[in-house]
Amino acid sequence: MEDPLVSTDWLERHLDDPTVRVIEIVAWPESRDYEDGHIPGAIRWLWKDALWHDTDREFPTPAEMAERLGAAGIRESDTIVLYGELIQFATYALWVLTMTGHPDVRLLEGSRRKWVAERRPLEVDVPVVEPVAYRTQRGDLSSRLGRDDVRAHLGSPDRVLLDVRSPEEYAGERVGMSATGDHGAERYGRIPGAQHLFFRELLEEDDRFKPEAELRSILASRGVSAEDDRETVVYCRLSHRATLAWFAMRFVLGFEDVRVYDGSWTEWGSIVGFPIER
Repeated sequence: MEDPLVSTDWLERHLDDPTVRVIEIVAWPESRDYEDGHIPGAIRWLWKDALWHDTDREFPTPAEMAERLGAAGIRESDTIVLYGELIQFATYALWVLTMTGHPDVRLLEGSRRKWVAERRPLEVDVPVVEPVAYRTQRGDLSSRLGRDDVRAHLGSPDRVLLDVRSPEEYAGERVGMSATGDHGAERYGRIPGAQHLFFRELLEEDDRFKPEAELRSILASRGVSAEDDRETVVYCRLSHRATLAWFAMRFVLGFEDVRVYDGSWTEWGSIVGFPIER
């Protein structure tokens, strides 16, 4: 990728470029944001349908993602630009698409919030999609790890474990952020030894990432820096917020050794016998 974070100016200039394909990542089936007005030419992807395996709590293989992208009229040579009402769902989609091997996938700076605030064009017409052939790409799962790896390295001096949930979730007062319910795990708390960094601390009000110097300072206060040779592992509840922190560290700041525990608290907080800290 040349630059995985693209500006609203850049995207508006490329709206008529047939090799730039825009996808709005939708968090909930009942959401009407896309129908009320979306970036011209954007298609709508519900995150679970597009980014998970059809039945398993697993990601699609590169071959399965090739079928989904081809069905959406996207070629392997196209540039994909992602955005959403909630920016963390767009970073999650970018993470999955990089793991399944799409060569050029990017994030819209400020996502939907900044685009709308700047009164840039929106449309309600749903674009007509013509399926195309998409050649399967080589996947790369190096940015992902699982629960057994996390448990095996608890307390390791070579790893920083970063919990980017809300302060209430980290403190063990809630298991989710939603005001309409509190669900997502059987137990409350955090993974032992995890440092806390609420993911919104990395963003401005309009969903832009904060300046690089400020991001470095925030992360350094939690023991994460480019000069440190320790690995950083990020988690939240379902790993959306974790991918936002991963994106900031990996692509905004250029940190090399950052990985996402995608099972996150939904998995860890429900496993029999796994330790919890409160």
